[in-house]
Amino acid sequence: MASFKPSIPPASDSSTSGEVHVIMGPMFAGKTTALLRRIKSEGNSSRNVAMIKSSKDTRYAIDSVVTHDGVKFPCWALPNLSSFRQNFGGDAYDKLDVIGIDEAQFFEDLYDFCCTAADHDGKTVIVAGLDGDYLRRSFGSVLDIIPLADSVTKLTARCEMCGKRAFFTLRKTEETRTELIGGADVYMPVCRQHYVNGQLLIKTARSVVESHKFKCVSDTFAEATPFV
Repeated sequence: MASFKPSIPPASDSSTSGEVHVIMGPMFAGKTTALLRRIKSEGNSSRNVAMIKSSKDTRYAIDSVVTHDGVKFPCWALPNLSSFRQNFGGDAYDKLDVIGIDEAQFFEDLYDFCCTAADHDGKTVIVAGLDGDYLRRSFGSVLDIIPLADSVTKLTARCEMCGKRAFFTLRKTEETRTELIGGADVYMPVCRQHYVNGQLLIKTARSVVESHKFKCVSDTFAEATPFV
């Protein structure tokens, strides 16, 4: 009986094989620092590198990726990733080896870009971003690209309340929209216990504020209503 041998396509040229590496975690976990370390290492190895960040992030600089402790690296600040090749130039893009993406949660086209850059263009893409928002829900498309990734690094910070490992980001303000760009004035890294305690405290404070607003409105209405 003849044995069946599956048809295996010939291996592709290794020079066209790309990679995707994901660095994620809460705020203040050192994601940008880790990304810059990788990009600089690739550049020191004579590889052509480029850095991209969202144009929404203007906290420290417009045309640079900046860590919380002030380390800078020039970058392309773009509203989306699909425009990178055109802005960078087709010939220059073809010569690129490594692309770094900071604050990746702000790019809606992150998945498609990583697929094209790694699978078809042979680029190494190193992505850094938040894995969750202040409610611990998926933020942007960072988690969507994990199935594409060659490696995933989950970083932690240090809880500002107790010093333990911090996996979550607690928002200090009452603002509820998902995208609220800020630093230590708005966010703090916390452990699980202090995240839960902090959320309860914020909810209680919000209830008190709402109750106070309702009371003020009621008092104002009572004063404005004439007795018959």
